[in-house]
Amino acid sequence: MAKRRLSSILTDLATVEPVIALHGPRSVGKSTLLSGFADAHGVPVLDLDDLAVRDAVKANASTAVGQHTPICIDEYQHAPEVLDAIKARTNREGALPGTAVLTGSTRQDALPRKAQALTGRFHTIKVWPLSQGEIAGVGENLIEALRTDATSAVAAHPTSETTRAEYIDRIVAGGFPLALRRKPGAQRNRWFDDYVTQSVERDSIELARIRQRQQLRELLDALAGRTGQLLNLSDAGKNLALSRSALDEYAKLLEDLFLIERLAAWGTTLKARAVKTPKVHVVDSGVAARLLRLTPDKLASLDPTALTEFGNLLETFVVGELRKQASWLDERVTVGHWRTHDQEEVDYVIEFDDGRILGFEVKSSERFSGDDFKGLRSLRDSLGERFIGGVGLSTGPRSYTYEDRLHVMPIDRLWRPV
Repeated sequence: MAKRRLSSILTDLATVEPVIALHGPRSVGKSTLLSGFADAHGVPVLDLDDLAVRDAVKANASTAVGQHTPICIDEYQHAPEVLDAIKARTNREGALPGTAVLTGSTRQDALPRKAQALTGRFHTIKVWPLSQGEIAGVGENLIEALRTDATSAVAAHPTSETTRAEYIDRIVAGGFPLALRRKPGAQRNRWFDDYVTQSVERDSIELARIRQRQQLRELLDALAGRTGQLLNLSDAGKNLALSRSALDEYAKLLEDLFLIERLAAWGTTLKARAVKTPKVHVVDSGVAARLLRLTPDKLASLDPTALTEFGNLLETFVVGELRKQASWLDERVTVGHWRTHDQEEVDYVIEFDDGRILGFEVKSSERFSGDDFKGLRSLRDSLGERFIGGVGLSTGPRSYTYEDRLHVMPIDRLWRPV
C-alpha cells in the first residue's frame, strides 16, 4: 500500500483545525486515509455509504457526533445535516482542534446549504490520485527545491534514463490505487469503465437531478478529447442537444464529481492580449486515456494524430503531478496557465504568497528548443525579480540551465527527490 503524503499533513492539521474535510474523487484513497487516522486515535469510522449507518446517523445526528473525539465520518455528503450537529458541538466545546475529520466525494460548494454551517471552522484538503512519487515510495519536492535554489535543483540530477515508452505506461496507468492493482490491459480497462459509469450513473443523480445522463457522458468524452486545451464548451457540446446554460451546468457537475478540472487563466493583467479562458484537464490521465480508447501501442505511434494525443495527455499528466505537489505545500498557492493571443503560453504557473512565480512548460519531444521558451521568456521579462524560474519539462534525457532563470529538465524529475 502506497504511503500518502497527506497522512502526516492530516495529523498535523488536526492539532490546529476543529473540522477537516478530505474532498476528492471516489476510490482515490480518502477512506484509507481516514481509517488510518481513526485507528491512530482509537475511534471508529461512521461509513455513510452503508445505508443502515446512514439512516441511523440521519435520525440521531447529535448523538452520532457526540460519542467520540475525533468524530470520523466517511462520505458525509450523504447526510450533510451532520454538519449542523457538529456545529452545535463546536459551539458548546469552543471549536477545539481535532473535533472531526470527514471525507466527501463531491466538492464542498456542490453540497446543500447545510455544508456552509461550519464556515470558519472547516478546513478542506483535496485528495488527488496517487502521485508518481507515492507509487514509487519516494518523497517529491521539486517545487520546494526550485523555489529555494533553482540552479542547484537543476544540477541535482543531470541525466535521466526514462524512455518515451515508460512515460506512456505511467500516463495510461494513472494514479487511482484500485486501477494500479489491476493488470494493464483488459482488467484495468474494466475498472476505468466501471468507475466512469458509476460516477455518471449513480453519483451524478445523487448530486443533481438530471435526466440526460447519456449526454453527460458524451460531454465528458468530448472534454476528454480536449484535455490540456482551452475550454470551449460550445465546441465540445456542438453535437449535443443541450442549451448553453445546460452545457455550463453539466460541465460544473463533472467538476463537482472530480472528473474534470478547470485550470484558470493566470496573469490576465500582465499583457493586454492575455487570454482569460481556462484550460480543461481530466483529473486523472489514466481515466482520460481510457475515455479516448488510447492504448500504449496507439500512443507509441509516430503518426501526427498519435503525437498530438500523446502531447495533450502528457500535459494533463504533468499538470496533475504538479497539482499534487502544490497541494502539499505549507502555504496556499495560486495556480493557473498563462496564454496570450500572440501565442505566448506557459502550461502551469505557481504564484506563492510573496508574489514570486514559478512557470512550467511541457513538451512531448526530447528536444526543448529556444523557440519553446517563448512563453517562459516573456513571462520572465514581464515579471522581473518576481520570476523565480521557468522549467521546460521534456521527454529528453538531460537537465541544464538554458539561459537566465530558464531551465530544461526531464519530466521524471518531478518524482526524483532533490
